[in-house]
Amino acid sequence: MPDLRPLPEDLQKIACEELNEVPERIEQDLQDFRQWIEKQPHLRARTDDQFLISFLRGCKYSMEKAKSKIDKYYTLRTKYPDFYTIQNIDDPKFIELFKLGVGLSLPTPLNENGPRIQYIRTGIYSPDKYNFADIMCLANGTHEMSMREDDYCVVNGYVQILDMANYTTAHALQMTPTVVKKMSTFAEDATPLRQRAVHVINAPASLEKLFNMIKTFLPVKQQERLFIHGTNWQEPLFKNVPQKYLPKELGGENGSINELIQNHWEIFQKYRDHFLEEHKYGVDEKLRVGPSVNYDEIFGVEGSFRKLQVD
Repeated sequence: MPDLRPLPEDLQKIACEELNEVPERIEQDLQDFRQWIEKQPHLRARTDDQFLISFLRGCKYSMEKAKSKIDKYYTLRTKYPDFYTIQNIDDPKFIELFKLGVGLSLPTPLNENGPRIQYIRTGIYSPDKYNFADIMCLANGTHEMSMREDDYCVVNGYVQILDMANYTTAHALQMTPTVVKKMSTFAEDATPLRQRAVHVINAPASLEKLFNMIKTFLPVKQQERLFIHGTNWQEPLFKNVPQKYLPKELGGENGSINELIQNHWEIFQKYRDHFLEEHKYGVDEKLRVGPSVNYDEIFGVEGSFRKLQVD
């Protein structure tokens, strides 16, 4: 029998109807996936059942898509570790960043059993102390925990609320074209968690030019999922995410910031050894059979939006 956490009945129904999951076939699907991974000389991947099923579910049980995603997942993490992996989980600077609560998963999913809601406070960190790569390492670590812990996120995906209160020009200048491409490529091509929508709130009109430029670097699907609500965000956001599902600080009933940070930290501490072991996994391009993707060419030369007037 597969070593998996049983899904609640409502989620199992969705997994079967929308993700093509056949419970009686899960064991064989996992075995086929694991055997393929073990035959790849260049790939050193985790192969426990709970990890692998997140790729199968995220790819709606297309084995070829799951193979591609897990390969790109480890390829990108190996090639750009400073952007995609947590380098030192015990680094005081990292712990301080974590406890700021830049990105928080809210306890109750949308409509009780829908996508997980993630509340992202984009302006909460100091751009003088942290760069966007630090934020992405933390975000990717959080997503990895979700792949293992959060069945609602794995089955139904996630909805993000990006709160741009306190967002400054210094924050904006960190969003270079290369950073945007690295972020969007990993989300679209390498992770099994499905982004359903991104709702941006408290975005000043002066940043519209920046957002329009950022969107040009996003895949079409991600462009279609991005909604900018400005400073009068309540009515348009509530049509998609009813107020009760927001955190208390936004007038909702879905946990307070301090409670969410504490809960997130407790889960993170459970994964300390897991993250310490991550250096064991990745790819060795010298052993790859067939061509590899030239991500340096895709991401291009590091640049910035410094010419934009975003104040």
